Amino acid sequence: MINAFLVGSKIYLRPLERDDAPVIAPWINDPESRRMFRTNKPVNIQNEIDFIDRAGTSEHDLVLAIVLKENDHLIGFTGFHEIDFRNRHCLFGIGIGDVEFQSKGHGTEATRLLVDHAFATMNLNRIQLLVYEYNERAIRVYDRIGFTKEGVLRQENYREGRYWDTWVMSILREEWKKGGF
Repeated sequence: MINAFLVGSKIYLRPLERDDAPVIAPWINDPESRRMFRTNKPVNIQNEIDFIDRAGTSEHDLVLAIVLKENDHLIGFTGFHEIDFRNRHCLFGIGIGDVEFQSKGHGTEATRLLVDHAFATMNLNRIQLLVYEYNERAIRVYDRIGFTKEGVLRQENYREGRYWDTWVMSILREEWKKGGF
């Protein structure tokens, strides 16, 4: 494990490095993956390096690489954005970019590691996320972890010639404590 921050059974989370940019940029530009991200514009490697640099120095972002423990292979990214320490909440995001490792439980493990860290170490009270209605795989993960659908941004996302709803989901500290997720 290289520079591990949070360690699970199959994966670990570490800070993103500039050297990760050439791996991540193609994931973000991939049409199938891009359907799940909130960005619609293409990124180049320099854009990704700039993002990594900004996130690495931001007090309101915690952006991490998802890496396999067995061989240190980068498979995705996750993190918190808009961390509000006064009101103790943040916005969560995740992407398993390497398609070979999707639907194998790595996203669930990464989400659980980060949620546990938010409540047990960062003393947050609420984690919120936005997910497109058609991202059924992600919704299953969020349900499994204990997130609750609390609202719908109707027809908020335009893709593939039509408008789609965006779901607002969250988990509260008290739910995490009770749930044993």
